[in-house]
Amino acid sequence: MVTKSKVIIPVVLGVSLMLSGCNFTTKKDAAATPTPGSTETAAVNNTPVDIELLGMSSNETDLNIVRDQLAKNGFNVKLNVQPDYGTFKAQQDAGNFDVALSSWTTVTGNPDYAVRSLFKTGGDYSIMSDPEIDKLIDQASAQTPEQYTETYKKFEQQLVLDKAYIAPLYNSLKAQAFNQDVLKKESVRLSKSRSLPWEELDFKDAAKRAKDPIILQSALPSLTSLDPIKANDGSINIINTNMYVRLLNLTDDDKLTADGSLSYNFAIAEGNSDYYFVLRDDIHFAQIKDKLAADSGERVGAEDVIFSLNRAKDKNSVPNHRTFTLHEHIQKVELVTDPAVLESVKLSGGSGTLKSGLEKGLDSKISTLVSDKNQASNKEGKYQVVKLTTTQPFPQVLNYLAHQSAGIVSKKQVQSINTYDVAKYDVNKDISYGDQSTVTEGAKYNNALYTSGPYILSYKNDYEAVFYKNPGYMKGTKYEPKVDSIKVRFIKDAESSLSALRSGEIHLFYGVSEIKFDVIKADTKLALQTVPSNAVSYLLFNTKNREVAKSADLRRAVLYSVNQDEFLAYYKNNKFKAVSTLSPIVKTGLEVKADAAKAKDFLNKYKASK
Repeated sequence: MVTKSKVIIPVVLGVSLMLSGCNFTTKKDAAATPTPGSTETAAVNNTPVDIELLGMSSNETDLNIVRDQLAKNGFNVKLNVQPDYGTFKAQQDAGNFDVALSSWTTVTGNPDYAVRSLFKTGGDYSIMSDPEIDKLIDQASAQTPEQYTETYKKFEQQLVLDKAYIAPLYNSLKAQAFNQDVLKKESVRLSKSRSLPWEELDFKDAAKRAKDPIILQSALPSLTSLDPIKANDGSINIINTNMYVRLLNLTDDDKLTADGSLSYNFAIAEGNSDYYFVLRDDIHFAQIKDKLAADSGERVGAEDVIFSLNRAKDKNSVPNHRTFTLHEHIQKVELVTDPAVLESVKLSGGSGTLKSGLEKGLDSKISTLVSDKNQASNKEGKYQVVKLTTTQPFPQVLNYLAHQSAGIVSKKQVQSINTYDVAKYDVNKDISYGDQSTVTEGAKYNNALYTSGPYILSYKNDYEAVFYKNPGYMKGTKYEPKVDSIKVRFIKDAESSLSALRSGEIHLFYGVSEIKFDVIKADTKLALQTVPSNAVSYLLFNTKNREVAKSADLRRAVLYSVNQDEFLAYYKNNKFKAVSTLSPIVKTGLEVKADAAKAKDFLNKYKASK
């Protein structure tokens, strides 16, 4: 998210050439004129090439390092620094850049997520269109881990080294700090990919659970959308993950699990194209009444799962659908009503039947399958089972079901709000489910959220967002939220967030910079947690209407100007080298090494072509 989560950022090039003012060339001049593209040309043509670098003020240090590296290798860098993600994204969408400082976090733990949205033609965040890249992404997606490493190596070779569509900067640690005098240490999780689970957060003093909020922070006060399929960026990844339950979750080390999800168990049928989920019956949708959380009385069931996943895969189900490519491998989602099917179909690998796989750990075995979610009674052996079929064998589909975009929404509630014609959607008059204006204090406040997860957003303003515990979420189980309310304070810069943590204004700071680790370690009331992350920062080149879009030589000049060692040194070796967004997940053996001679040679080739 976007952090990615999840979060994304890009860069631009504008080239100006100095032309000779001479009207004629003498024989002597001609003899002295080097051949275009030769090393002699480089010695003569020292005119810097203009390049526009786009980024956000929160990444000012990285922007300055990149600027200095490019300047050393023949570029005249213009910085286009925006105050927040919204204005940054507007500049990117308008094409006002040559290169953008971007980042991506693979929050599902699988390699396909690290590339599909970003680099495939038509991807949710892709500005590229390259048939060779597309072919390699699709080829790898259908392969096992033993097979796909070589395919992803070919992908990285094409994406980075051959065509220079991106220039990697570094792979990051994931870090957070919290007040261990206030929060119970065992309740604070730090996962490699998934967002912070709010339902497990707890006070050291349990007496505070009902009267005090746990206070978190976010740098992004503008929430893209509270409809889980309409956004995939840092403003909402954690929020939507905690407001909508999913069929699956990830463990802290990126293993798939049904723990804390809508499923008791999941099973893969022989052939790896059919996936089955047996659903819990103890989750209700929460709603807001008089700014407080209430049980809507509506149970979360199979009809909501089917509705949610069908809209997730359908590009045209909502305007500005931002996550459809993550779910494009879903062919069909349906209810299973015949228990005999579960006994007749073998598990993938031949280790038993679907029924045996789905019944593992259940207190009551499956005796009846019901179509009406209100008739499900797990204690009596009455369950709902959902079957998902993929367009091809694709086990990575399960990782996408653990993503916030696969959050389960209420079919009844969403259909009652999204009554407009999607093709004729008018942003000035039509209100979509999850529009942030409906939860923002003021004239348009009309909170119609129905959330299936542990918390629901009551309201927000420029200062904070206030969330309350879902009173109908797994009551009496270990997954029931511990604390009644959570507040997210909007603090734009990291320095202020750290100060707020140290002063006790907030209790947890998610996303601490490596350069602040020593400060946190020196404060006895604070605890620091770190884990290698799936986050990669890189430069993304404009692919339209700029010189960098036309010239691979110009892009390669930028690529070989970037020295990752300088980033690692600045961050005290708490960053790691990267080749692409795949680097934390698949080890291809490739490496990008800064090379000033190569950078200048490619720049001279570009100049000679003009």
